[in-house]
Amino acid sequence: MKILKKEVVWQGKYLRVILLYYQDSNGNIRQWEAVERVNCKGIVVVIPITENNEVIFIRQFRPVLGGYVVEFPAGLNDRQEQLIDVAKRELIEETGLFSEEIIFLAEGPVSSGLSTEVLTVFVAKNVQEASEKLKKFYPPDESETIEVFKIPINKALDKLNELKNQGNYLDLKIFGFLELARKFIN
Repeated sequence: MKILKKEVVWQGKYLRVILLYYQDSNGNIRQWEAVERVNCKGIVVVIPITENNEVIFIRQFRPVLGGYVVEFPAGLNDRQEQLIDVAKRELIEETGLFSEEIIFLAEGPVSSGLSTEVLTVFVAKNVQEASEKLKKFYPPDESETIEVFKIPINKALDKLNELKNQGNYLDLKIFGFLELARKFIN
């Protein structure tokens, strides 16, 4: 199996739609439609945990779904930063919180049948309110209106279910990430 050709169908500021031509294991030439990220060098997700074993989730409107999604803070590396620095920045921008303890957790494709995106996940331990100086330096993105939830870990699944029943989407990745992060919870 190998990629023979890649054709750009459309490109925007952060996305490119491509048509891949590849040879399958039987020697047949096939096509596959996909999406690539452009103008960014990776995507991060941050799992914030307080010293009191509370997990921080965010809720924001996602135009693609036409509704609100409960998820962890996340963002693009569109400033050529180290991924750990993107995690620190996104944590402040999206929650107003800060952590000195940002730890790599996992990395992998998000939707391997659709996108070339590879997500890098970090845990932020002992998060606390960021200083006003940091908040000014890393203001929220003007296109995002974000609600922050601080939930005790032992009540997280109940609260997520409640939010779902209120009509919110739940980013399915949060369940696996939460399980992976449990080893960092006191």
